Amino acid sequence: MTFAVSGTLLDACVLGALKTSAAYGYELTQKTQATLGVSESALYPVLRRLLKEGLLLSYDEPFDGRNRRYYKLTDEGAAVLQNYVADWSSFKTNIDKMLISGQFAEDVEKAIVMEEAECAVTVNESAENTEGGTIQ
Repeated sequence: MTFAVSGTLLDACVLGALKTSAAYGYELTQKTQATLGVSESALYPVLRRLLKEGLLLSYDEPFDGRNRRYYKLTDEGAAVLQNYVADWSSFKTNIDKMLISGQFAEDVEKAIVMEEAECAVTVNESAENTEGGTIQ
């Protein structure tokens, strides 16, 4: 995969993968690896951290004479996921604008226009103050 998925984005993806149902660790790592190109060795520390932060719960269930560790989203994890989804929508829109259309986000464009207008006012005020030969 061309783009590396790590940090907050990986956290959001793991929480999203568990949105509708619990999954056991190996299943989760294999599906995440196939979808995002993230290695198992990168995913297990994320799972441990999300557990520690209270965003996931884990429990074991027997399967073929062994235990499988399942991971499940907590209510707090669901709330954090909801925030990630809202942030992702805005972030994705801005990335799409830059990659596909060569445009910047409207907020950035507005900030640049406002900054340019403020600079123009400052330049005009400076010019007015120096017309008499003294700088104030």
